Amino acid sequence: MARAEKCPSQDPRVLLFAQFSDTNARLERQLDGELRATCDLPLPWFETLLRLRQSPEGRLTMSEIADAIVHSTGGTTRLIDRMVSEGLLERRACPTDRRAIHVEITDRGNHQLDKALAIHVDLLGQLFDRHLSVAEQAQLASLLLKLR
Repeated sequence: MARAEKCPSQDPRVLLFAQFSDTNARLERQLDGELRATCDLPLPWFETLLRLRQSPEGRLTMSEIADAIVHSTGGTTRLIDRMVSEGLLERRACPTDRRAIHVEITDRGNHQLDKALAIHVDLLGQLFDRHLSVAEQAQLASLLLKLR
């Protein structure tokens, strides 16, 4: 019995991280399934479009996208290649740095994002509002920012 109490797998922080990881995976699976079914837009594509729209200049470099969506640079390049071939994004040379390439959303990408955002916001409302008050949602956001 004493051995089980000292077992690191039962440490409250280990258990908390497991809950966090499980919750994140379930939310991502549900959101991805809904976006694919209704908009034919995988969650990583949605996240990329959203990050680009939220960027101050409406464009990001490849490394900024990789950092924002937490992908490897190689994985991000393949993702952007597929999105460019679907007409959702375009690459543009950076006017101030010949080595840098900016990625921007096309009109088609903005249309897809608008459609997906309506579904995304509705689903998040169902998921969060059912279980958390507005104050709890604000508290969770604050705690996640603190951890990040």
